[in-house]
This record gives sequence, C-alpha cells and structure tokens, in this order.
Amino acid sequence: MEFSCKDFTVGKCQGQKLVDGETMPLVLQPPEADKADIDSLLSVLKTNKDWFEQLIIKNSAVLLRGFDVKNAQDFNDIVEAFGWDDIRYVGPAPRTHIYGRVWTANEGPLSEFIYYHHEMVLIKESPKTLLLYCEVPPPEGGETPFVPSFRVTERMLEEFPEAVEEMDAKGLQYSFTALSKNDTSSMRGRGWEDALGTSDRAEAERRAKALGMDLEWLPNGGVKTVLGPRALTRVFDGRKGRRMWFNTLVGMHGKELSSATMADGAEIPEKVVKRCGEIIEEESIQFKWEKGDVLFFDNMALLHGRRPSLPPRRVLVATCK
Repeated sequence: MEFSCKDFTVGKCQGQKLVDGETMPLVLQPPEADKADIDSLLSVLKTNKDWFEQLIIKNSAVLLRGFDVKNAQDFNDIVEAFGWDDIRYVGPAPRTHIYGRVWTANEGPLSEFIYYHHEMVLIKESPKTLLLYCEVPPPEGGETPFVPSFRVTERMLEEFPEAVEEMDAKGLQYSFTALSKNDTSSMRGRGWEDALGTSDRAEAERRAKALGMDLEWLPNGGVKTVLGPRALTRVFDGRKGRRMWFNTLVGMHGKELSSATMADGAEIPEKVVKRCGEIIEEESIQFKWEKGDVLFFDNMALLHGRRPSLPPRRVLVATCK
C-alpha cells in the first residue's frame, strides 16, 4: 500500500530507518498550519480510520507530529476516535490512571533502562496497538527505542538455527517475583494486588489462571508467577508471514527477580542470550520525543523500551485490542 492521503504530509525525524522497504517510524504532519488543531486531527482520523489502521500494520510505527495535542484528554480523544476495544494492562510496571483510557507509562526511576519487549507478551491476549503520547519531553535521553521483531528472528536463525528451533519446539517458561504492594522505586515494582485488581488470594489465583499464569505464594506476602509454555516466535495475519521474536527471553533471563528457561527446564545457553541482546540493540530505532507527539506501535511487530533520561519526562500510554 503506497502512502496516499491528502489530509497528511509525510515528514522526517532523526533516527528514522528504512526496514525491508518500510519507513519506521512513518512521520505524518498537518498538511497546512490551520489543520493542526485537535478537532481537525480527530475528524481526519475518523474519516480515514481503515486506511490508518492498515498504515500501522504496514509501517509498524506511525508518528503524528506537529498537531496541537495538549493533554491527556486530547490524547484520549485520539484513542477513542478509532473505536478500538480497551485492554487492561497486566504486568510488572507501576502505572497510574490519568483519564479515560489513558495511563502513565512505566513510572520506574528515569535513571533505569526499560528493556525491549512486546507489551504484555506473556499474557494470553496482548494488545494489537500501543499508543504513546509525549506530554513533557525529557531534556536529555528518554527515547522510546523500538525494534522490528522479525529482524531479530532472521538474524538469530542465521547465527543459532538449532537453538532457535529447539526453543521454538519446546516453548519457554518464565518466572517472576512480585511484592504484594506497589514499589515505585523499581521499574518492575507493581504489586500483585494492583496487577490483578484484588487483595484476595483465591480471587487472584482465579484471575491469574484466566491470564495463563500460575501463582506460588511466598512467606513475605509476595508471589512467584510462573508462565509457560510460551512461544519463542509467532506469525500474525497481515504481516507478510514474518516470524516475530515474540518473547521476553533476554529481558527476563538470569535476573534477580525473574528467569527464563526452556519449558522442559533446560537452560538456555548464555552465549545465545547475550548475542540476542546485541542483535536487538543493533536493530533498534531511536528518535527524540517532541511535545505533542503521538506514536502508534503495531505491538505484534515491534519490541520497545525506554532509554534512561534526565527529568522531567512524561509519556502517557493506551493499549488497544
């Protein structure tokens, strides 16, 4: 699908890459200065809804830049314009509800790097689309780097074909330890009560089971979550048959609070994990946030993270089915 829409002009941003013929991120700007207001943008998005959805899948990342998106309410109106169903975030990141379907992104310390991941990759149902809005751009750092997932699979198959096929055949098992209450001093500090929306252990077990998780209760009131088997790679409809690196192997392997092994308990070779991390970084795409930016990710196709930054930085998020 070639780009064709009179309601946008194509722009550029620092860090853009051409990946397999697709510009990532594709930058869309107002066609004229008097078309930058939020009402004009909402009208255009509603009119071109189907076309825009196809564009997100084609380019994987679409950045709206130069529009007058002032606050969380404006961002929520953009989310609502598409009529996509909401999907509740389940995961370790501490977050705060802001307005409507809008939440803060990970509230962990800005000094920490949040590793690349597909949003809610371990849950039975992951969001198809992830929307991010930059309310306050950081003075330094704080990029949201992203990685075309299929490129990781391609390169890992080139270097470790047997290991990749073994992990894919067996599946992966993960574990993660969480406290009962939130700890905002950690980027993975969300407590199980907040994550599962209950303080009742029996209800927590029921909800966790529905999400594909088993819980093991710890003496300190925390919980060890066990997930598996989970796929190493997946192929999704409409994405050229690409084999996505749809896992969080590198992010959870051998960490203080988490682990990743093959589903039969076999260890994953350290050299495979290490090289995978290098490949992910090599394939990453970086751009600088500007105030008012709205970024659409195809969550089936991209891993994303967060670079350390100086404060202040405020990026809001919405997740959609």
